[in-house]
Amino acid sequence: METHELDIEITPDGQVKVHVHGAKGSACMDYVKLLQTMMGAEGELQHTSEYYEPPSGVRIHLEQKNSE
Repeated sequence: METHELDIEITPDGQVKVHVHGAKGSACMDYVKLLQTMMGAEGELQHTSEYYEPPSGVRIHLEQKNSE
């Protein structure tokens, strides 16, 4: 199974930068969409060379539990 890594940087001015490693093709966008949903924000996107490689298939399962 492939390993994907996310480097998340939050700058002093509050800007969030994410670099996805190991997710080939547009599969990295699944992570980007997940983070955008979690943070409620969108920003500028810059694709790396991995984006243009054949996709490797990504499946993300997210479960949110409310503590009440």
